[in-house]
Amino acid sequence: MSEVVATQAADAAARLAAARAKLILDQPFLGALVLRLPLAAAGPWCRTTATDARKLYFNPQWIAALSSGEVQFALAHEALHCALGHFARRGHRVQRLWDLACDFAINPLLLDEGLKPPLGAQVLDLYRGMAAEEIYPCLDDSLDQDTLDDHAWDGDEGGRGGQDENQNGNAGSGTGSAVAAPADGDGVTSPRVDGGDTARELQESPPPPLTAREKQQLQQQWQRHLAGAAQRAREAGKLSGSLARLVESALAPQVSWRAALAQYLSQAARDDYSWLRPSRRSDGSSGEVIWPSLRSHAGDIFVALDTSGSIAAADLAQFVGELNAIKGTLPVRITLLACDAALAPDAPWVCEPWQELRLPRKFEGGGGTAFAPVFDWIERAGAHPDALVYFSDGQAEFPELAPHYPVLWLIKGQAPVPWGRRIQLN
Repeated sequence: MSEVVATQAADAAARLAAARAKLILDQPFLGALVLRLPLAAAGPWCRTTATDARKLYFNPQWIAALSSGEVQFALAHEALHCALGHFARRGHRVQRLWDLACDFAINPLLLDEGLKPPLGAQVLDLYRGMAAEEIYPCLDDSLDQDTLDDHAWDGDEGGRGGQDENQNGNAGSGTGSAVAAPADGDGVTSPRVDGGDTARELQESPPPPLTAREKQQLQQQWQRHLAGAAQRAREAGKLSGSLARLVESALAPQVSWRAALAQYLSQAARDDYSWLRPSRRSDGSSGEVIWPSLRSHAGDIFVALDTSGSIAAADLAQFVGELNAIKGTLPVRITLLACDAALAPDAPWVCEPWQELRLPRKFEGGGGTAFAPVFDWIERAGAHPDALVYFSDGQAEFPELAPHYPVLWLIKGQAPVPWGRRIQLN
């Protein structure tokens, strides 16, 4: 590295360290996460900043052109990519669109925390509060926007994440590690805490993409870092409500909404044997064998659809398709309700166990969202459903008191629910 380049890298590293210290004081949650990423000056391959979930790479010239607030944004942006496990969640999605979805998910959060985005940061209010998995289907293949940073955890063809771990004999052995640091007890190199900056050495080429095993192990490490950072920020009284909800959602066990729905329906629709004591008049004195009786119960499930416009028609169709797939194996009677700000005037629609469930008509969104009309109608009707499944984005006022029957909320977005069981729908 030439003397000029070394000086630029050192100056940029000093600015990054100062911005990191500022974050630790003002935004302890974000600062604690940034502290997990050692700094490394990068060559021309890095346009702005980059991360492979092990290091934070930076272009010295780009950093030199930013204000202090913009540097803080860039640091926090990379740390949140890692903390939210974006490097391990792409699956079979198109890499470029996934990278954009991740940026769209992160940047509004940082903007809400008062950080100033650099020029080129992608921020759209349309995607505020949505996870990357929810944003991805909304992006068009022809979208020509670029991410703020370089996501170095995948290669040009999406990295080796889908590759067989045993291929070439060493795909999961840590040979793709970009940092020679002590292991974290699980066989993969761990991000170092402070003191590990390598700005005096220029990273001339991108780090090797992560293997599937490395992604899984790093994701577990970053979840621990995320929980620790949230705890410290709470103790300091500096964890905002939006970040607290983000942490809760990120650390919550990932439950398949289809599995949860199937569990509810199977509990409501039971074919089982009764071993109740037989009548005294049939005491078996005649010598006949007394067999248990088969008792069947057709589940009575109410399903409410949020048709305010925040739920797309394709989402409704997919949801109904899943209900039919489960319903085909269980005797379930479904009463369908549709509601935006008010209950649909031609509701309800009843589907018997032997009938296929279909959307009765096309629903035009509008008029806002309200939950109370559905619960009020069930009460007025004197109905006693085995369960109510409500499909919504959760952006409305909830009734103050929970009903006497179980409620399963399938939520598209990050909105919390005050009662009932919440299942994240991505």
